Parts: sequence; structure tokens; C-alpha cells
Amino acid sequence: MVRHLVSRVLRARLAQALSQRLAAGRQPASQSFHATTFACTDGVYKELLEMRVRTPWIQALKERKEAEKNPESSQVQRVKPDLTPKKMSDSYVSLVLPLSKDPWLLDTYANYTGQIRTGTLLMDLDALAGVVAYKHTGEGVSVVTAAVDRITIKNPIKEICDLELSGQVTFATGRSSMEVTLQIAKAPEPGHQVAPEDIFMTCAFTMVALDPQTKRPVNIAPLQVSTPAEKALYAKGEENYRHKKAIKSSDIMAKPPDADESVLIHKMWTDSLAYADSRNPKQQPADVLAMSKTTIHSTQIMQPQNRNRHHFMIFGGYLLRQTFELAFTCAASFSHTRPRFLNLDPSTFEESVPVGSVLYVSAGVSYTEPDPNGGTRIQVMVRTHVRPVEHQDQERKSTGTFFYTFLTPATVNVLPQSYSEFMRWVAGRRRAARLSATLESDPHPLLAQLHAENVTE
Repeated sequence: MVRHLVSRVLRARLAQALSQRLAAGRQPASQSFHATTFACTDGVYKELLEMRVRTPWIQALKERKEAEKNPESSQVQRVKPDLTPKKMSDSYVSLVLPLSKDPWLLDTYANYTGQIRTGTLLMDLDALAGVVAYKHTGEGVSVVTAAVDRITIKNPIKEICDLELSGQVTFATGRSSMEVTLQIAKAPEPGHQVAPEDIFMTCAFTMVALDPQTKRPVNIAPLQVSTPAEKALYAKGEENYRHKKAIKSSDIMAKPPDADESVLIHKMWTDSLAYADSRNPKQQPADVLAMSKTTIHSTQIMQPQNRNRHHFMIFGGYLLRQTFELAFTCAASFSHTRPRFLNLDPSTFEESVPVGSVLYVSAGVSYTEPDPNGGTRIQVMVRTHVRPVEHQDQERKSTGTFFYTFLTPATVNVLPQSYSEFMRWVAGRRRAARLSATLESDPHPLLAQLHAENVTE
């Protein structure tokens, strides 16, 4: 009883101290962030949280009410963005999560098996992407996450260890968008560099700069590249930009099934008819499940504790965690195993999610295929919708679609039956083909070389 009381007191004191620092607008003094002895941030590292949330919720509400009463007095003086070309190293950020040294910090990152909770790392990655983007743009603009271009698991974490999160802007032409490349790796010993086999996760976010008042896109500083590693990563960013355009042209809404896909659809359709016919001796295999039976749902009210730095919208990293964990649950329920996360395909944030709204999340298996090394790859599509809590009669607005791929040791297959399900299956098959090509290209040497250059500067 006394221990719990002391714990609550410590938490209260920490929260009070953090609120005072946030109210004072304190920012980290350098790129290197240090461990805290106690953390209660639900998986978002404390220093990243301070960069994301700078004003207590009650104060933000008060300021908005005052602005509504007197709009002229609330006009913020515009700061013209600095468009001077910048180097990749100018936006480089590196921090270490001391999970092996800080048991309370580890407590916010551990899952039910005692391993690292991937969803909380996704929250940190989105927060870090914002920190990197603001280092490139400066504070005169509002930066939002437009898309998650890719998240790929390179080497699974096999032990509780300190993790190094790092990243920089790797592609920016001078227009409003930029690509931020990040990685999570086992933290190296002092004076050493991250080994390729210690890289856990790599990812890329597309961030967009907006005018704080008009919410329209604004130009930002272009990148100036010089070293071979920088040039290679910049070229990779250009390739990703073209690749995203190609993905749109191959979307199922724009490109109907071709001859090969039509043959596969016809076979699945005839199989489903045979399985439903009691007079047909062909029985549905135990490892085949109808697509319609794989869908699960989640509904929740969006609370201010998960807001972004603009106060009244939900932090994108929180939405990533929610969609990932529902996708994981869907894949686990479908396969009756504990699947391993492989990849997040290019996914978009279509609309912002307001604080106080109701978020509806649905996840369903859209495609399955055998993995070359055994087991089955399960692709899960997650869709998010939102509507105001006060007006439940309003139509839900789509806010994002996310495509997660998991690996299970089991042999399982999903069976579409309706026309819309067949189209989801075809779209999933096309994404799976792109994923196979992506997994064959390994960016480890480029990232390792670039990070070594940043450390030595």
C-alpha cells in the first residue's frame, strides 16, 4: 500500500514538473537527449513528448476561447521560412532509449510477453519525424505527417537493450513536402558505429509544411547534397517519389484486373460456390477462411492526452499505434498464432482526427501468400473513420488507410467471395509483389555510412 502511494506521489510530482517546463516553453538544448529516472508517457520518450506538446490542454482551451471572442488580438505574427539550402546533417537527430538501464521507462515499452511493444516505437518514430522536419523548416510553419511511405523490420529485437533512434531529411526539392528517413537500432558502445545486423527497423515519412493560419502548403528549404551517401539517399528519395506516382496508376480503382488476375478470381469464385454447395464433395479446407469473417473493429473517443503540438488534433503516432495493434490482433485471430510484423506499405493520413471526435477503426485480412522461407504472409488492411461525438447522425469521414504485413508459421488462406472482396484481394496481391521487391533492396550500407558521417561531424 505504501509503495503504491509513493508511486502515485512520484508520478504526480513528475507530472507537475513536466507541466511547468511545458508552460515555460522549454526545448531540448541539443540533439542528444538523455534518460530520465522515471517515465509515465505511455511509450513516447519524454524528450520527444516535450517537443510535441508544449502547452497544457486547459491553457490551450482557454486561449482558443479567447481567440474566438477577439479574433484580431489572436493573430500570430507570421515568420517567413528560411529557404536557404540545407544539408542532411542540419536536420540529423539521434537519441537513445535506455531501456536496459531504466526499468520504469522499459515499463512503458514492454508488451505482455516482456518484449518491446512495436506500437509504442511507431509512436516515437512519428514524433521523431516531426522533430527532424522542424529542424529543417524552422518554427515558422506547421508540419504534419502526410504519409508513412514504408516501415520495414530488418532484424527482430531478441533482447532488452538500449535502442538508438535516429534520422534526417533525405529528400526535399524546395516545395512543401520532404521525406524523412529514420531507423531504430541497438545502441552501439561509445565510440562505435551501429552494425548493419543491429538495425531493427527502417522507415520513411512524408512530411508537409503548411502555413499556420491558412493551412495551405508553403515552400521549404531544398536539400544540398555532397557526399556519396547523401547523393545515394537523395536519389532513393527521388525514386520513392516516382514510385508513389506509379502506385497510384496501378491502383485497383484505376487499373482493373488483368488476364492472370481474372483467372485467379474465377477459380476462387468457383471454389467458394463449391464449398457452399452441400451436394458438392469438395469441402472447404480447415486453413481457408472467408474474408468477411476476418474483420474486427474498434471504437473510441479521442482524448487530449494524445494531441499533437497544434493542440486540437490527434498525434499521428497515436493513430499508427492504434492501427498497428488492431492489425496485429486481426492477424493473430486469423492465424491462431503470434505473428511477426514485417512491413507497413505506403499508407496515407487523409484527414486530421480532432480531439473529442469518435474514431472508428476496422481491420481485415485482404491477402495471403506463402513466404519463401516457410509460413504465410498475411496482409491486413486497416481503415479509420471519424465523426463528431455530439453528432452521431453525421456520416463518418475517412481519415486514413493502412496496410500491414505479418508473417505467421501457420498455413492459412483468405477467401474473398463478393466483388468488392475480390478487388481488395487483387489490390493486396499487387502490394505483395511490390513488397517482395522492396525487401530485396537493402539500404543498410547507405544509412550506416550516412550516420557515421553525421557522428563524426
